[in-house]
Amino acid sequence: MAEAGIKQYRQELAAVPKALAGIRRIVAAYLRLWGRAELTAPAALCTTELLSNVAKHAGSPDCVLTLQRRSDAVRVTVSDTSRALPVVTEPDWCGQSGRGMFLLAKTADAWGANPTEDGKDVWFEFRTTSRESAA
Repeated sequence: MAEAGIKQYRQELAAVPKALAGIRRIVAAYLRLWGRAELTAPAALCTTELLSNVAKHAGSPDCVLTLQRRSDAVRVTVSDTSRALPVVTEPDWCGQSGRGMFLLAKTADAWGANPTEDGKDVWFEFRTTSRESAA
């Protein structure tokens, strides 16, 4: 499908609730550009979770969002200044919060968190080769 020459998008932003809808639109636009419109809903869910975690846990809403088109996957990374790595736990389904990383882990094909010099990168990806062969 669309093999646009753009392989990466990077944006510095403040992960505040009023910015999330616009970020979801940007993620959707790049996925459509890259011929991966079927990933729009799950990628928007996972991106919103990562950005919400920045706002709740990083001490500052400032972060960097990076979208990457790879030969076998689409990867979304959120970088922030906190060194605390996310942990997936069994959620309390009656609670008001605490389900986000669990849902992300169940939705994305892979995810991880890497410490950096300035904080951490938290990423998820959807593999495109397995999805193409399953279609």
